[in-house]
Amino acid sequence: MTTTELPGPFAAMVERVQPRHDRPLRRERPRYEDRGTPMEGYLVAPDGMAGRRKAVLIFHAWMGVGENVEMRAEMLARLGYTAFCGDVYGAGVRPTTLAAMRAESERHYADLALMRARARAAADVLVDRGFVPEDIVVIGYCFGGTVALELARDGDPFAGVVAFHPRLLRHEPADAGSTAAPLLIVSGAEDDIVPDDDLTGFMDELRTSPSLDWRVSVHSGAPHAFTVPGTDRYRPLADARSWREFVDFLDELAPI
Repeated sequence: MTTTELPGPFAAMVERVQPRHDRPLRRERPRYEDRGTPMEGYLVAPDGMAGRRKAVLIFHAWMGVGENVEMRAEMLARLGYTAFCGDVYGAGVRPTTLAAMRAESERHYADLALMRARARAAADVLVDRGFVPEDIVVIGYCFGGTVALELARDGDPFAGVVAFHPRLLRHEPADAGSTAAPLLIVSGAEDDIVPDDDLTGFMDELRTSPSLDWRVSVHSGAPHAFTVPGTDRYRPLADARSWREFVDFLDELAPI
C-alpha cells in the first residue's frame, strides 16, 4: 500500500489499522466551490474496488482540514472506503492559533445556514463521483461533529451519521423528525465543553422521533477532543474503544 506522509503519531495511528484489502491507495486534494467560495478537501481511496463502493465524509475540528482528519481518512481507506475530508472553512483557511480557531468556528456556529451549505457542498463532491446518500456515512470531530449532525437534519438518507465529542446544538423538538440517518454520538464523561445537561437535552430531542435510530456512547475519563493524538486531551483507551464502536457501526450500516 502507498505510504502516507502524515507525521509521527498520526502515521502510527494509521499503521495500527489492519488493511482489509491489498489495493494501492490514491490520494487527491479536490477543489470545489460553495456559491463562489473556493474549497479544498482531501480524498483517499483504494484503487479498483468497483462494486464495493462505500464512502465516508469526514468533517474537521476547529483547526480546519489537517492531519487529524486526514489520518482518519487514511485509516478508513485501509478498511476499503473512499474517505473524503470536507472543507467547511474554505481553501487556505487553516487557523493556527486558539483565537483564530475559535473565531472561525464561532462564525459558523452563529450561521447554521452557512454551516449546512458548506457541509452540503462537501457531500456533493461524493455525489458527483457517483455515490448515493445511502452509501455515504457522514462523520465529524468536535466542530466537525456538529457539522455532521446539522447535515443530518437536512433529511438525506445517509447510511449513518457519527459525531465524535461534538457540541450539541439544541433545536425545536420537531426538527428531530427531519433526520433520516441512523446516529451515533460519541462523548466523553469529562467533557468540559459540553455539559451533561446538553447531552440529556439532545437525547430528549431525539426521543421525540420514535422512528429514529440513534445511540449515545459516553466514555469515562475522557475530556473534550479525546481522539486527537499528540495532545494532553488524548485518551488512548477511549479513542480505541470509540473507533471500534465506529467500525462496528460501519460494518452494520455500510458494509463493504
